Formats: sequence, C-alpha cells, structure tokens
Amino acid sequence: MNGNELRNILLAAAGLGLAALLPLTGSGYLLSLGVTVAMYTVLATSWALFSGPTHYISLATGAFYGLGTYVVAVGIDTLPYPVLLLIAFVAGGVAAGLVGLATLRLSGVYFVIFTLGLAEMIRQLVTWVQNNWGSHRGLYVLTDITEEIIYWELLAAAALVYLVGWWINRSRLGFALRIIGNDEVVAAHCGINTARSKVLLFMVSGSVAALVGGLLAPRWTYIEPAIAFSAMLSFQVVIMALLGGASRLWGPLVGVIPFTLLWEVISGHFPNQTTLLLGVAFLLIVYVIPNGILGRLEQLYRAAREGAG
Repeated sequence: MNGNELRNILLAAAGLGLAALLPLTGSGYLLSLGVTVAMYTVLATSWALFSGPTHYISLATGAFYGLGTYVVAVGIDTLPYPVLLLIAFVAGGVAAGLVGLATLRLSGVYFVIFTLGLAEMIRQLVTWVQNNWGSHRGLYVLTDITEEIIYWELLAAAALVYLVGWWINRSRLGFALRIIGNDEVVAAHCGINTARSKVLLFMVSGSVAALVGGLLAPRWTYIEPAIAFSAMLSFQVVIMALLGGASRLWGPLVGVIPFTLLWEVISGHFPNQTTLLLGVAFLLIVYVIPNGILGRLEQLYRAAREGAG
C-alpha cells in the first residue's frame, strides 16, 4: 500500500465517521435523506463494480433488492433479523449467479432487455403467489428497528462495498474484468475465463443489492410487490452511477448526492412527471457527460495541463 492509498483510506474513514454523526442532529428530515443517500450509494457502487469494468448495463438491481426485502418480510416473525440478512445476501448471490449463467453470454441490448424484465417477472410471480395462496397481497414488517439503526447499517454496508471494490481493483479478477471491458475476444484469447469472471462479479452486485433490500425492509413497515420490485429503482441506480462515473470506485457517490437532492425537489414539485424527467436525465448523462462528472473533470484537467505545457 503506497502513501496515496493510505491517505485515501484515512480520508474515507474520516468522512464515514462524520456521516455517522448525522442522526445526532435530531432532524428527522435529514436522517431520512441520509438513509436514501446511503442506500443509493451502496446500490450504485455495487452496480458499478460489475458494470464499470465490463460495460454491461444491468437493470436487475430492483429484482435483487426486492428479493432481499421479501426474505426479511417473510421471515421476520420466525428468524432473527441478522440471520435473515445473511439469507438475503446469499439468496441475492445465488439468484445473480443463475441469472448470470443464463444471460451473460448475451451482450448489448439483449442483456439490458433481459435484466429489465427480470424485476417485472419476479414481481408478477410474487403477486400471483400471494393472490392465490396468501390472505393478502402485502406483508407487514413490524420490528423495533429504528431509522437511525438502518442508517448506520447502510453506512457499514457502504464501507464493506468500498473495501471489496478496492480489493477487486487490485486483484487478478479486477485485471481480468478490465481486459474483458476493453475487448472480450482478446480476453478470451489471453486465457481468461470471461464467463466465470463476469458471473462472479455479478454475484457480488446481486448479493449487495439483496442485502440492501433486507436492510430497508423494516423502514417500509408494509411491503407489497410493487414497492419491493421497482423498475424505477433500477433506472435511478444506473443514472446515479453513470452521472458520477462508473469507471471509478468513488464515482457513484459523486452522482448519488446531487441526484438525490435534485430528485427530492422534483418529486416534491412535479410528482406526476418523475418518469419523464428520469428519462430526460438519462439522455442528458449519456450524450453530454458519458464518462460521468469525474471523467469530465479528468478531461478538463488533462486539457489544462497540456495547455500549460
């Protein structure tokens, strides 16, 4: 570990420590906003761990998130909460592994379409099961877990995701994925097992998304398929990660904070136009800053240095 890496880790630890003090402000609104920012930070960062190096756009986050939510909702009256979180984490990884084995041989728009339909397919399946075998469509999650606890849990999950991402970037798996992202054919000719590498990282992303869904389940109190399996969630995660810059570990955080604040204003003043504005935001990011805010800043920095030279 060199000096720059140690400095970055210390700065990250200091930032995490300051963020952990947010519940002490006593503001319910700030805490609620903090939970939202922390949730999307974990989801967008875990999404970027897979999609950043591979350039595969996954819209399956909502499916894995909903799976974790329902694991906690179904078992909250029979199993301890930590055990349910572990089950959600494992279930998300297993589901992502199965989906990855079936779909990661696809590329481009085919992979995007399949992952987009995955959350809707699971939502319809859960709805059908509850309508035919359940007494009601939704499930109650009644616990003594407060929003402060959820916030601190999400911060811990964020720290874990960043540590995993840092390790992956330095590992042979990260190196292999970067080669796959540049040219998958070349990677295969170099002896890299491209399918296994992609599936492994997709499983990490799916596990984290399911864990976050489990952590957020007590926040909703009442959960039904339309809430748990949200396609809007998947799109927001992609937009936030791309806005900040999916090729950098810290990129998603740079996109999460401004987009969350902007979305609060949009939702409050234009509640009926959120889907339209989400699409506009996606188009602007893709065409105006395709490499994200960090990528644009790096371009400006290089241009300034070349001009000075």
